[in-house]
Amino acid sequence: MSYYGIHGYQPRWLTGRASIESAHGQRLSGLVGRPLSKSWLVWDHSDDEWFADCPVVLEFDGEQVEITHQKFDELSITWNSIDPHRQRSWSDPEDNDPEIHAFHLSWRPDAIAALTALEGQPLLAVDLLEWTSQRADFAAGMIAVSFTFADDRVTISNGLDENSLEFGTPLADYLRHPLRC
Repeated sequence: MSYYGIHGYQPRWLTGRASIESAHGQRLSGLVGRPLSKSWLVWDHSDDEWFADCPVVLEFDGEQVEITHQKFDELSITWNSIDPHRQRSWSDPEDNDPEIHAFHLSWRPDAIAALTALEGQPLLAVDLLEWTSQRADFAAGMIAVSFTFADDRVTISNGLDENSLEFGTPLADYLRHPLRC
């Protein structure tokens, strides 16, 4: 079984900053100083849009991090398990009725211009951002991963059971936890 038919990808779901930082903090902070070589998103050809349920893949000069969210607070970070060159396009193999839930997907390196614009820039910092909204909501405690570059910042957050990409300064409702080498 594979996640959305992605060859070789098996997410490992974690919740809470302590477990995520313990499992991935050192490796994430080890990316600092490396340039972003390439970014990959899954594109839904039927709807002509980013398919935000699949991982966001960032390549940093020989090290690849794969980030995805599900439910309200689950985050999976995996490393070097997806080969977007190997699987250029696919359809959902478990779909028996193509009129209802057919996915026609492919990896795309240029899906979002703001993300592509960061390529070639060295990574300056990585933060885990904890959602701490003052109002009660389902996302309280959700962890986002934020990458800072000279020209901009991209945060991969939970968009309520899928990924969301945010650019620029994170919202004030996030508590910032910088990762150190």
